[in-house]
Amino acid sequence: MQDSKMIPLVIFLIFLCTCALTPVTGYPSGKVTSACRSMRPDHGHAPQAEPIHSINVDKTIFNPGDRIKVTLSGSRFNGFLVQARDVENLDGSAVGSFALIDERVSQLLTCGGIQNSAVSHTSKERKLQVEFFWIAPANSPKHVQFLATVVEKYKIYWVKIAGPIISQPNTPPIPSKNHSSMIPVVPPSLHKRFSPAGCGSTKFCIRNPVSCDPEHNPKCFFLSFRKDGQSVLVEMSGPGQGYISFALSYDHWMGDDDAYLCVKEDQGVQINPAYIRGRSHPEVSSPDVLRDVAWRLEDGVIQCSFKRNIQIPASKERFDLGGSYYIFLADGDAKDGLLLRHQRQPLMTNRMYNISGFPEDVGGSRSPLIIKFHGAMMFVAWMTTVSIGVIIARFFKPVWPTSSLFGEKIWFQIHRCLMITTVILTAIAFVLPFIYRGYFSKRAGYHPHLGVTVMILTVLQPVLAVFRPPPQTPRRGIFNWTHWATGTAARIIAVTAMFIGMDLQALDLPDPWDTYTMVGFVLWHVFVDLLLEAHGFCLLKKEYISKLPCHLQALHQYGLFIGGSKQSDPQSAKVVLVPSVLEGHAGHSGIAMAMTR
Repeated sequence: MQDSKMIPLVIFLIFLCTCALTPVTGYPSGKVTSACRSMRPDHGHAPQAEPIHSINVDKTIFNPGDRIKVTLSGSRFNGFLVQARDVENLDGSAVGSFALIDERVSQLLTCGGIQNSAVSHTSKERKLQVEFFWIAPANSPKHVQFLATVVEKYKIYWVKIAGPIISQPNTPPIPSKNHSSMIPVVPPSLHKRFSPAGCGSTKFCIRNPVSCDPEHNPKCFFLSFRKDGQSVLVEMSGPGQGYISFALSYDHWMGDDDAYLCVKEDQGVQINPAYIRGRSHPEVSSPDVLRDVAWRLEDGVIQCSFKRNIQIPASKERFDLGGSYYIFLADGDAKDGLLLRHQRQPLMTNRMYNISGFPEDVGGSRSPLIIKFHGAMMFVAWMTTVSIGVIIARFFKPVWPTSSLFGEKIWFQIHRCLMITTVILTAIAFVLPFIYRGYFSKRAGYHPHLGVTVMILTVLQPVLAVFRPPPQTPRRGIFNWTHWATGTAARIIAVTAMFIGMDLQALDLPDPWDTYTMVGFVLWHVFVDLLLEAHGFCLLKKEYISKLPCHLQALHQYGLFIGGSKQSDPQSAKVVLVPSVLEGHAGHSGIAMAMTR
């Protein structure tokens, strides 16, 4: 039994390990054109602070059309991306073009519409040094600087390592810079908690619990949007072991969503936009669309803020913030900056909102309404209608022995009505999770498998009832036992499935009170069954005694043991007197009487 309980846990742990070891977006082939502008790999980790690789050139003065040999070297690395940019606009497009020296280790890329304007690796084979030529364009800027991104491992990389500056002849010098440093990428920190002031009046807010105060409640999940000209200021905070995030979606389902991640890594927070394709890991993309990023970590609360333009026409993955969307708010664990699957259902708004439109202060639900209906219908079916139906059939036949309704006995009509209701509720509830998920859930453990079994047994019961033999036929006994066994098995499996289902994150029930409540209902049903069984036994005993002769009824009133014949004929009974000496009372005798055939 213990081994069987471990099976779903092992499967779930394997799934989590698979997610944790799966890169968000890796480029072992070096085709990194999507990172041309930011030069940042979409690995979901923070870059290293101090570079250990260097860029060298064979000359620092150039003329348009010159070929300059560029060398990138340092400790062993797997991947790289090198560009040349205008010193006065290092965030702009690449300038010039490259020519290869060894096509086995490097390849040319087209960035910003300029052919061969960047060079990268061809495979993840480790290397110590790569060389190539940079060709100065005819319209070359006066000063050019080489920048390099180097990946040593998936989690260890450096972004925009600043290389040497080369200049055209007779150009004024530029201020000296520390060329061994990197372009700053670490955001500054916030200095205080976010305030809910202005929610519903000057900014759009989502809070969970409803109307909670993030300044004083560390368990408050808070997300706000404040329009600032042509951009929106986003503030997000909440308790998180590894990350908090939100996503904009056109529907209730996860997939094809514009997401924003605040991931705790070491002593900082990595803030990135991402895109969610289907029910897969978020893909970090276009981090340069965010500005004024800031973060704060304190008392287990993650805070992050940033600005984003309302419209980003060049990106299909960044939604127009002037539209209306469902908003998801999620949290969960992260390992080395990689997101693990959230352990509870994300918070979701009940309808679509325009976050840059009229300010509102709203809440949300972590349990989809369709799943709530599933749980409620199953509970009503298997803890109410089926239980009452069984009690009616077992204990209330003597109450209406001859009364009929529409040609059938009253107890049978009530029993049949309740059981048909159970079948209908179970069938509707059975379909709802498939409508929500769109497939058979593999993360729900044994719950869906037990649910399928219950559905089969539920359909089988009325089918058996249709072929019920007449009361006096020999096969009626077989039917009765089959009908009882099928119904009892369905009840036991259904209750087991409900106990397992209560812990599923989609329902988001209050633990442990959900379990206590369910245990209370089960104990109540057991108590009622035992009480009615005892009551029925007393009634049968009373009925039997009433048929005995008067002198035997008198004996029974004194608590004497009475046994009857198999024919239940009171006249065939006889009394056996068994003398016994009561302990402590010598000379006295007691009489024990029993009826035998």
